[in-house]
Amino acid sequence: MSAVLRNPPLPPMQESPGLWALAWRRMRQDTVGMVSLVIVAIFLAMMAGSYTGLIAKDWNKEKGVSYANPAFLAGAENLEARSMAAKDATAKAPPVDLSDIDPLAPRYKEWEERAARIAVTETKRAEVLPFGGDKWGRDVLQKAIKGSQISIFVGLSAALLATFIGTMLGAAAGYWGGWANDVLEWVYNVFTSIPYILLILAFAAVATATGKFGKGIVPIVLILSLTGWTGIYRLMRAEYIKHSNREYVKAAQAIGASNWSRMFIHILPNVSHVALVQLSQHVVGFIKAEVILSFLGFGVPVDMVSWGTMLAEAQNELVIGKWWQLFAAGASMAILVTAFSLLTDSMRDALDPKLK
Repeated sequence: MSAVLRNPPLPPMQESPGLWALAWRRMRQDTVGMVSLVIVAIFLAMMAGSYTGLIAKDWNKEKGVSYANPAFLAGAENLEARSMAAKDATAKAPPVDLSDIDPLAPRYKEWEERAARIAVTETKRAEVLPFGGDKWGRDVLQKAIKGSQISIFVGLSAALLATFIGTMLGAAAGYWGGWANDVLEWVYNVFTSIPYILLILAFAAVATATGKFGKGIVPIVLILSLTGWTGIYRLMRAEYIKHSNREYVKAAQAIGASNWSRMFIHILPNVSHVALVQLSQHVVGFIKAEVILSFLGFGVPVDMVSWGTMLAEAQNELVIGKWWQLFAAGASMAILVTAFSLLTDSMRDALDPKLK
């Protein structure tokens, strides 16, 4: 009995949580970060639902009259709707026999009353649209949901490709140094010597003129990724220069690990948080860049819709006081960009090794 008391059993060893477990623990304590994560998840789910056809499947169909008022402006008069409905009703009316004007006078009044009833009916039918209709009577809310599919997909795809390019080039320059570093630094300086927006427009103009990349969203993704890798490259190059001389890398070299293994199995996991933060930052930047390209006519084709094309249409609608398409596209983009920016800040704080 005394021997048992003198040698109590050792408690079980507890495994130390890794970098990502600690980061998630800190992330859950950040209220702003978690709310931003939920908002971003909602937008991603909306994009997936639009792609699969679960929502906004018939966004291109006419749902109401031209420039139908939003539901919260149902009481406001829609002069365009009334005018168009009256014209349609008048066009369907039988021709008037001018030789028998007096006998048909009661019919004129009947046709006018019918045109007025049709106008009222069409106006009421348009009032069910939450954010109103566009020039062709399409639901603006469904257009904004469908537009998220293109804008968010372009931002995510271009950011992933740009992060991959920047990480690979930064790893090569930082790990190997020498002539590889000199060549890549020269390419980096060439790209960064040109203002970013001008570089994007130049690539877009060349792609549009030559048609080498085809049509659709593929050219936009390639343009944004081929012009947006420089910031990721600069940070990853610095991280690889710092980590390539550390003890764990030298130990891997001592046990016979190849250069490829040291670069991407030993060093990359320790610098992946930098790439992740840059990825989220570039998603925000590329969503805004896609909107700019589509607004200027270098973006998605005319048979597709994005937030940029909606803003391009809205500039003509503002002249006649129809602002709801601008509001729907601008508010959607503002909410997503703000949430993504706040999420990026929370991720940076959670992944900061100094806070461990």
